[in-house]
Amino acid sequence: MRRHPRRGEAGREVSGAASARGAEVGRRIGVGLMYGLWKPRVLGAWRVPAAGPAILAVNHSHNIDGPMVMGVAPRPTHFLVKKEAFVGPLDPFLTGIGQLKVDRDTTDRTAITRALDVLSAGGVLGIFPEGTRGEGDFAALRAGLAYFAVRSGAPIVPVAVLGTAGRDGRGNTGRDRRGNTGRDGRGNTARRGRLIKGLPPLRSRIDVVFGDPFEAGDGSGRRTRKVLDEATERIQKQLASHLEQARRITGRRPDPGV
Repeated sequence: MRRHPRRGEAGREVSGAASARGAEVGRRIGVGLMYGLWKPRVLGAWRVPAAGPAILAVNHSHNIDGPMVMGVAPRPTHFLVKKEAFVGPLDPFLTGIGQLKVDRDTTDRTAITRALDVLSAGGVLGIFPEGTRGEGDFAALRAGLAYFAVRSGAPIVPVAVLGTAGRDGRGNTGRDRRGNTGRDGRGNTARRGRLIKGLPPLRSRIDVVFGDPFEAGDGSGRRTRKVLDEATERIQKQLASHLEQARRITGRRPDPGV
């Protein structure tokens, strides 16, 4: 039986902001918050390698996708997080729980080095390969995921988070049987059970589906632009295939219910 690592087994302490102990603390905070506020249904978590480096490639349609994966993943995860999130008290908090600040508008060599350090220390790196929030359908990927996978040799584990986009769990938009949307007098949609506007309804079901790990490189060990472009294409096909399968087994509709 595959055993998941206990605390302290996820990897050595890595340099800079990427604290392995901090990521474990972040995972425990995520467990409390995500299971306390919503009803995560986790499928395939056993597919995450129990030890050694791994990259979680997560679709991204809502701000809680990262915390959700942190809370349900079987190992502590260091996510690359946009620098805009590191404001006020969130800056020391995110740094303290092992998350990695990245400037998306430039080649952030500090973030790249710290991410590679996580992998070389045998840790788990979390990436939103689409680069920003969107449809969450893996339709367009940035090259960063391919670079980290090819450079480190770490396997990629596709992760589909379904149900955070504010729908009812099966892709419905909130209309009742008469077609009413429940709008208030100002034209805003009133959704029951919301803690904060834009969050999924409290205690709603959110599915997190982990896929089989795969290698992104071609086995040559080369890191040329052509190799990375080909790796990105292979990754995109694998992630899109996993998302389609995840929707099928969870009963989620592709749009608008990601």
